[in-house]
Amino acid sequence: MFETTLAVIGNVLTAPEWRRTSSDNTLVANFRVASTSRRYDRETGAWVDGHSLRVRVSAWRRLAENVASSIAVGDPIVVYGRIYTRDWVDDDNNNRISYEMEAYAIGHDLNRGRARFYRSKPAASSMIEGPDSDAMIRGEATVALDGEEVPVGFGDGLPERLPDDDGPTFLEVVAGIADETAEPGDDPAPAGPDSEPPTETRRVRRTPRREPVAA
Repeated sequence: MFETTLAVIGNVLTAPEWRRTSSDNTLVANFRVASTSRRYDRETGAWVDGHSLRVRVSAWRRLAENVASSIAVGDPIVVYGRIYTRDWVDDDNNNRISYEMEAYAIGHDLNRGRARFYRSKPAASSMIEGPDSDAMIRGEATVALDGEEVPVGFGDGLPERLPDDDGPTFLEVVAGIADETAEPGDDPAPAGPDSEPPTETRRVRRTPRREPVAA
C-alpha cells in the first residue's frame, strides 16, 4: 500500500497523554499539534492568520518516552510521520473525520528558540512495546493512564540546569569548533629579535634546449 508521509511545523496544543490499548495493554503517548499559516493582508498592512491544520499525533516505543519528557503545551515543534484520516461516529450518531499522524521523528523548531540535547541511555527493552477521538488510537480502543501508572513525565531523565547556566553563545561554539579542528604546528611562530630573516628564494629562468639541425 502507498503511505503518505509529511512534516508538520506547528505548536503543541495538548500535553502528551499516556494511554494503554485494550487488546494487548501496549502503551502509547499522544498529543495534538496545530499548524497555522501566515499571510500578509495588504488592506490592513499586517500579517494575519490563514488556514490551520490540527493533527492528533501518536508516538510509540522510545520516541514516546522522550516526547513525554521533553515537550509541553505551546512548544514549537516539527513532526514527521505517516498521516491518515479516521472515520468515526460520535454519541449523536454524526459521522466524523479526524486527521491523525503516526510520528517517526519529533523535535523542537529551532527557528523560534534554543534547545539542548540529552542522549537517552541505552536500555535492554523499552517501556513502550508496540505501535488512534481520545479513546481510539489507530482504530484500537485505549484507556488513559493516571497517577503511578504513567511511566515517564515531563522533565524526567533530564539534568537540572544551574541558575547561572545560560548555555554557550554562538561565538563560543564557533570558537570551540575552531580549537578542536586546529592542529599543533599550523600557526607560524612569532618573529623575535634573534630570529633569522627568511631566506630569499631566487627564481631561475630556464631557457629551452635547442636541438641540432641536420645539415
